[in-house]
Amino acid sequence: MIASLPEKERNKFYDQLTEAEAKVLAYDWDFWARPDQKIPEGDWIKWMILAGRGWGKTRTGAETVRQWVEKGVKRIALVAETPADARDAMIEGESGLLNIFPPGQEPHYEPSKRRVTFYTGATAIIYSGYKPDQLRGPQHEKAWCDELASWKYPQDTWDNLMFGLRLGDDPQAVITTTPRPIPVIKKLVEEDDCKVTKGTTYDNRGNLTKVFFNQIVERYEGTRKGRQEIYAEILSNVPGALWNYDLFEYIDKCPPLSRIVVGVDPATTNNSDSDETGIIVAGIGINGYGYIIDDRSLKASPNAWAKQAIAGYKAHDGDRIVGEVNQGGDMVETIIRSHDRHIPYKSVRATRGKQIRAEPIVALYEQGKIFHLGQFPTLEDQLCTWEPGKTSPDRMDALVWALTELFQNAGKIGSGKDFSAVGSTRAKEASQW
Repeated sequence: MIASLPEKERNKFYDQLTEAEAKVLAYDWDFWARPDQKIPEGDWIKWMILAGRGWGKTRTGAETVRQWVEKGVKRIALVAETPADARDAMIEGESGLLNIFPPGQEPHYEPSKRRVTFYTGATAIIYSGYKPDQLRGPQHEKAWCDELASWKYPQDTWDNLMFGLRLGDDPQAVITTTPRPIPVIKKLVEEDDCKVTKGTTYDNRGNLTKVFFNQIVERYEGTRKGRQEIYAEILSNVPGALWNYDLFEYIDKCPPLSRIVVGVDPATTNNSDSDETGIIVAGIGINGYGYIIDDRSLKASPNAWAKQAIAGYKAHDGDRIVGEVNQGGDMVETIIRSHDRHIPYKSVRATRGKQIRAEPIVALYEQGKIFHLGQFPTLEDQLCTWEPGKTSPDRMDALVWALTELFQNAGKIGSGKDFSAVGSTRAKEASQW
């Protein structure tokens, strides 16, 4: 095999190629791909590629679609976290569909129709993990799902896709994702009809720049984040952490909410090493359950994060903004009111330790009283990796302030009452209108 020859011999081989032969070889995926990037043999419906950043997941997904097209497949689903992610990575990216077909066979992309048309007449339609209902009804022969672990509504979107994956004699889906320990990922890897390929960033080191390794990989080597993003481990819960991933319950719509607040944990500096400002929108329903509605956290100047907090307040018809004053003092209220002096605002001050403040909120999660309106990956990772005694992250603090404000006003924190729900009706009740 040419690719396995020493560099000097490979170069000698390349030099002997004609220009036409070189062009053909440039688009020969079977020649360039590593063995673990090639479509698995045998019977399978799902091929899950759990791999680290830079492994070549996008190129593998795109080349799999190309092979399907060349074999006569006509209807394909492309599912990403958002339409923009599908465009930027799966379609227009360096390893995307528009860049891997030989000259004269390039696909035609129509963003307004969410459609990619191939030279064979095959079509691929773009869907979003934010809109599971888009996949109710459409039928496909094949599907490419990118970054499933980050979809807003992963289970609902995946289920709807599977119901429509019923055309042709061999329906299949390739899933390219960096793993997170969410239920749909953990379930898929255990299924008999799912082929699983695992890989690390180092598998593709020959095609990655030294800058990437020096600034990104080495920075996270040996950390929990690195185990997930570099080595693609499906991480277990952190011993000592108050939250764990099994506590999160997801819904795709909220009931009427009796009160909505925006929790703000401000960063006190604005430079490259600054923390983010946590901005979490939460509500309490007329049924007594709590809901995490939005995460607008960002690293920005005080002026910018104040605008974002106000935008969250207005977008969700909020009742109040709650901001911590321990770090920013009166700065938070001053900046908020400089943009809108009529915003209802309340300053909150930490008089107890972070663990003591967080424990009643964790108890609400354990009692099944808190639901997330879709996934919030960064927030949830922060919650599940924080250990008491360590510096608490911004999004976690903002969430704690928001839920404390909601449930204290409802008399449900410190009341001594048991607000746990009963049996399997809990999720249904929590999302009823």
